[in-house]
Amino acid sequence: MTRPLRIDDIYRFEIPGDPDLSPDGSRVAYVLTRQDEESDGAASAIYLVDATGGTPRKLTNGPADAAPRWSPDGTTVAFLRAGQLHLIRVDGGEARQLTTDQSRPPGAGPAAWSPDGTRIAFSALDVVGARFAPLVVDDLHWKVDGAGMIGPARTQIFVVDVASGLIEQLTEGTDNCAAPVWSPDGTRLAFIGERGPGLERLSTSAPYVIDVPADVEPGRLPAPPRRCGTGIALTGPLSWYPDGSALLVTGRTTVSVGHLNLLRQPLDGAAPAVLAADQDRNVMPGAPGYPGALAQFHGEDILFAVRDHGSSRLCVLPAGSDRARYLDLPRRLSVTGAKVSQAAGTVAFVYSDESTFGEVGVVDLDSGKFRRLTGHMETALPDVRLPVYQDRAFTVSDGTVVSGWVIRDPAAPAAPAGGPLLVDVHGGPHNAWSPQADAVHLYHHELVAQGWTILVLDIRGSDGYGEAHYRAVAGGWGEADERDVLEPVAALVQEGLADPARIALTGYSYGGFMSCWLSARSEVFAAVVPGGVVTDLRALAGTSDEGQVITELEIGGAEKLERLSPLTHVDAVRAPTLILHGAADDRCPPGQAEQWFQALKVRGVQVRMVLYPGGSHLFILNGRPSHRVDYCRRVVDWVLTHTAS
Repeated sequence: MTRPLRIDDIYRFEIPGDPDLSPDGSRVAYVLTRQDEESDGAASAIYLVDATGGTPRKLTNGPADAAPRWSPDGTTVAFLRAGQLHLIRVDGGEARQLTTDQSRPPGAGPAAWSPDGTRIAFSALDVVGARFAPLVVDDLHWKVDGAGMIGPARTQIFVVDVASGLIEQLTEGTDNCAAPVWSPDGTRLAFIGERGPGLERLSTSAPYVIDVPADVEPGRLPAPPRRCGTGIALTGPLSWYPDGSALLVTGRTTVSVGHLNLLRQPLDGAAPAVLAADQDRNVMPGAPGYPGALAQFHGEDILFAVRDHGSSRLCVLPAGSDRARYLDLPRRLSVTGAKVSQAAGTVAFVYSDESTFGEVGVVDLDSGKFRRLTGHMETALPDVRLPVYQDRAFTVSDGTVVSGWVIRDPAAPAAPAGGPLLVDVHGGPHNAWSPQADAVHLYHHELVAQGWTILVLDIRGSDGYGEAHYRAVAGGWGEADERDVLEPVAALVQEGLADPARIALTGYSYGGFMSCWLSARSEVFAAVVPGGVVTDLRALAGTSDEGQVITELEIGGAEKLERLSPLTHVDAVRAPTLILHGAADDRCPPGQAEQWFQALKVRGVQVRMVLYPGGSHLFILNGRPSHRVDYCRRVVDWVLTHTAS
């Protein structure tokens, strides 16, 4: 006997992530995260599972362990515990702390082992001034969502000796340096250097290389890093070509809205070459809310991830070819993190599909054989029934095809013709809905169990449908894509699937913007729940950590800021509105929610605002579980109350 998922089931979830495959391909280390009700936070530990399957073994005890990285000899795993580097042997014993709160007060980044296993490189914030010293701001990049006000502090590259624990700093200055990767011969590090002369307002970045002497003189920096050419304007994660002659970069050659590409950047500064250019899919290196995997080598072939119709899929670019192919995995399987074993010819990854929030799997890259290694969904939620995602495609009035899914619970009581409908708009705008089990939008599960239909749409601006679709909303937020929501809703009403008097609207981040925009531009919606909202684009540039990038690149100039702001059109709003917002959101600052609340309140619209203390922009993904539960319950209660027949 099964039952639908409930919001409170969040405390039973077991979600794997950040897999790392041992060098010989025999074992996978990964993070397993649970939500702890007593501490009101996440509890995470490192687990090992054999690449042939079997019961996973707990390697560390947590409660805040992350980012496992195998040593080159396969005997030790480096990991982060409460933000500091630790080492643990896989054959047993206690973890040894490598960095401390005294040596690296804000914490360290994930470990990058040198090829000989004697040193670990990492990036960390180089603190400037005392904790409560006055914050002196001289440029635009003085705060980061989730980290708060960093002022002049910048991340720099460090190396720690594994045996002695001695830490040496390799970089300094006003630019951020992050994500170090050792060269195959262990003499150099490549890393991402953010910003550049004259372009700091747009957060440009480039690949850099620095020589790392075998013995770094204490207190003395090595020779300055070298920028690898001037042809890359936006740089993501890096890998080295096996012969050490070039870098494999996920990035763009221009500062503009568009797909990330695979780029080969020669070390001599020559222009980068775009790889697999004809694929017309966005390369996904992986980030919170944006699943993907680091581009890396299997021999001379390149393994990487792209977004395709809602799923992050693994691809292989054969050596000497410019045409990539998808690995032979189900199209609805979406990958989060992957690691190749050169010795075994396999790749391990975490994935989700219609039946699970996340499992560890492995694929033989020669035979294509796929093996599921874990069963966390069955262990944690053996009695739960997940809803069904029905593929839909809507052709809107200008000929654009908008893909999406209708979500229903096949075992729920049959809804009468024209039942209630919730329309949910994703964030980004360059993100996408996915037809996989959803551990974030738990209000979907509660509503479909009560006979509701959920409609999710990959409207213009969404990722996974080609660069033209990705770029189609630039300069036209709301105006360019409003029909992509309203016309599919009208189609479901015409089909008899939705009661026109019982349609609700929600969305987060860009979806929060669209919820406010659509409630001002249409009378279709009986209830509206915008979250993480943007309502005044004029104020966003000066208050958001990414405001200058959003207003300059996405909106395209000051003359559009007023016209495309929902606040400009607020007089037309009539629908009861519930605003949900993180109180420490530096991406879409709380003032955006406050303005919308005030504007509706003084106009007599029924409105309520809920702020979540300490909540960053990503609190709905990784914030306090009590806040996430509250968020989902409030969505359910609001739409049920205001769409009652």
